[in-house]
Amino acid sequence: MEKVMGLASENGLVIFSKSSCCMCYAVNMLFQGIGVKPVMYDIDQDPEGREMEKALMKLGGTAAGPVPAVFIGGKFMGSTNEIMSAHLSGQLVQMLKPFHHSMS
Repeated sequence: MEKVMGLASENGLVIFSKSSCCMCYAVNMLFQGIGVKPVMYDIDQDPEGREMEKALMKLGGTAAGPVPAVFIGGKFMGSTNEIMSAHLSGQLVQMLKPFHHSMS
């Protein structure tokens, strides 16, 4: 958990993913479409990936798995469903404003 939280707090927008995860790619593209480039951590490429996966499941992994796990400002925001819901309601842009000065 310590490594996950440390990496999550190093940057404004962090997505923990797996290199083969299509939903991770979709969430990444959503953020890029808004104009924000997330920092991506592929847990399947990390030697501590299994421990990171367990920590992400404890934070709120779903039946679909622990990724994508999105952190904004070091705070766990959820996975695909939570991010898409926040985007559709307009809340996602508001959450991202501190990390992207040119967003309107």
